[in-house]
Amino acid sequence: MPVDLRAAPKVLLHDHLDGGLRPATLLELADAEGRTLPAADEAGLAAWFVTAATAGTLERYLETFEHTVAALQTEAALERVAAEAVVDLASDGVVHAEIRYAPDLCTAGGLVVEAVVEAVQAGLDRGVAEARAAGHDIGVGHLLCGMRQGERTLEAARLAVAYRDRGVVGFDIAGPEAGFPPSRHAEAFALLRRELVPVTVHAGEAAGVDSVAGALDVGALRLGHGVRVLEDVTGERAGRVAAWVRDRQITLECSPTSNVHTGASPSIGGHQITELRRLGFAVTVNTDNRLVSGTTTTREMQRLRDEAGWADTDLRAASLTAAEAAFLPWPQRAALVERVRHGWDELLARP
Repeated sequence: MPVDLRAAPKVLLHDHLDGGLRPATLLELADAEGRTLPAADEAGLAAWFVTAATAGTLERYLETFEHTVAALQTEAALERVAAEAVVDLASDGVVHAEIRYAPDLCTAGGLVVEAVVEAVQAGLDRGVAEARAAGHDIGVGHLLCGMRQGERTLEAARLAVAYRDRGVVGFDIAGPEAGFPPSRHAEAFALLRRELVPVTVHAGEAAGVDSVAGALDVGALRLGHGVRVLEDVTGERAGRVAAWVRDRQITLECSPTSNVHTGASPSIGGHQITELRRLGFAVTVNTDNRLVSGTTTTREMQRLRDEAGWADTDLRAASLTAAEAAFLPWPQRAALVERVRHGWDELLARP
């Protein structure tokens, strides 16, 4: 009998705070600020985001964030959205999540970046407590992002260093991939290397193998999406970049629905994650943007099972890979791996 995927313990490595707001919350925040949204009710707004996201390019997909980022300009809004994200993930069976965002995008209303990070942390803490009260035990960290096209990445890197013992678990760069290589932010990545802060980089989504190579060059331990590394594989033979990613088990933070929406993948059934898994790459299953792509972690797994032929044991393996790749100290990571293994094995053993 198929596993109840909602009950399965899941680890989410790639989830954007500004891409996962509840529609009702977005409506309330916009109304309080006198902003007009593309739809006036929850169902209509949720549908608008998914429709806008399915244009087939990363650039068009990113335009939807105009509305969500505008709502995240006060400490109260940031804390609320962060808390709700944790509660929503925990109710979906996520036992560990790393939620990412760019602090500088939340300063248009006058906040300083330190206040942004502290408000998000307060929200994450509140969400963990609320989830625990509802019977769900979840761990959460946050990843700070610099924007590829922006000029404040060094500031975000310094924040990651300053808050590394206060909830921040790593660093990322996000935004338009083509034309904005990580090398633009060499000073930021040099600082992160010196301070030994874990790094993941969006790469191999809107751009190909060269983008993946650029992420590796700045020390990426994981790749945000990374699916186009498959372009460096011919038959069973991996090129130098693909071989490096596979042989060193650089974790791919794949997000099937989002990857289809941005045009990085043709379909769920034809998504690169399935072939990458077969070839031995370290693949994980993620949401990317729950509101924008209209998804959950459970739904991503269900789609892989229904449309790409994944077995429950494949989903278990991807969950363990995610646990093993979490930016956690080893004792906590080992405990997370064991929790995920035990939870999946218990579900698989049920008649």
